[in-house]
Amino acid sequence: MKKEILLFALIIATAAFAQQAAPVLPSAPAAPLAHTLPEVRRIYVAPLSGEEAPALRDLIIASLDSTKLFVITDNPDRADAILKGSADDHTFEETLDIQEGISAHQNAGKSSSGYARGGNYGSFGVTDTQYHRSKERKHESYAAVRLVNRDGDVLWSTTQESQGAKFRGASADVAAKIARQLTLDVDRARRGPALPETRTEPRP
Repeated sequence: MKKEILLFALIIATAAFAQQAAPVLPSAPAAPLAHTLPEVRRIYVAPLSGEEAPALRDLIIASLDSTKLFVITDNPDRADAILKGSADDHTFEETLDIQEGISAHQNAGKSSSGYARGGNYGSFGVTDTQYHRSKERKHESYAAVRLVNRDGDVLWSTTQESQGAKFRGASADVAAKIARQLTLDVDRARRGPALPETRTEPRP
């Protein structure tokens, strides 16, 4: 019985010593809080709301990554800012009614006044009207996104839509527009407001 008690006490003491001796690993430091758009270096693109939004989210990630201005991360805790919003992508048919017509009309007449009256009259008319209805299948995408820091402050926002471009579809065009607009606004913010021009008067 004493041996069992001693063995149990030894196990407890060993576990307590191991717990005290185990090194405490420091946690990864959180990214600094971004207060302005130029401070954003690392972006997490959150899932967007909308039925067709997941595919558009992937295109936005690829477009932002291609700018080489930001690091795109899948860990929101390491991001300086988070891109949130909604997006949609759908196809629809547009109906166009066209009416084409040709119309010509000519009248001729001759009359005389007096006790004897007589006259000549002629008429000519042509009317041809045709109706055409055409249907065109179109593809449209849009996205309304905002860039917020970890405190929830909005640093930047934009809304983009497209029915397709010459060399890319509507979704890819919307993603490219978002990346291009963010690039322009970040560059403008980093350069600061333009200074007013100063004119120097020539010396007499």
